[in-house]
Amino acid sequence: MVGTHTYELVVEWTGNQGTGTSSYRAYGRQHEIRAEGNDTSIAGSADPSFRGDPERWNPEELLVASLSQCHMLWYLHLASVAGVVVTEYVDTPIGTMELERDGAGQFADVTLRPVVTVADASMVDKAQAVHEDANAKCFIARSVNFPVHHAPEIRVAPG
Repeated sequence: MVGTHTYELVVEWTGNQGTGTSSYRAYGRQHEIRAEGNDTSIAGSADPSFRGDPERWNPEELLVASLSQCHMLWYLHLASVAGVVVTEYVDTPIGTMELERDGAGQFADVTLRPVVTVADASMVDKAQAVHEDANAKCFIARSVNFPVHHAPEIRVAPG
């Protein structure tokens, strides 16, 4: 697995309303995100604060989702290797973006808030510790220039 991996996508703007970008209000922010081999495209737009469609995913949401997905996938792998049986995993991540006067901005941080259910109470401490390892391995978290915090909750499956 050592080496370089390349991820090639198609991002196609679909928001031309007849006059292109003739003015700031003349065009839609809608776009489609596709990848070779994927049967489903992702419907994207700008954040509604920037004239985007609230029924479509925006880049900021996708960044937060990518961090959450990456952490979850590493967590599940590392939990299985450590003998922790995870029966449920639900994250409600939250990202904070700060805007500047000129319209530029950046993320200040993202906090992942996974609720992880494990099969047995004897696994709780180890399940908690696996989050640190997952954070250290996550490709996306290692690539961003803002902190990714973790506020996990570990639960034990009933029965």
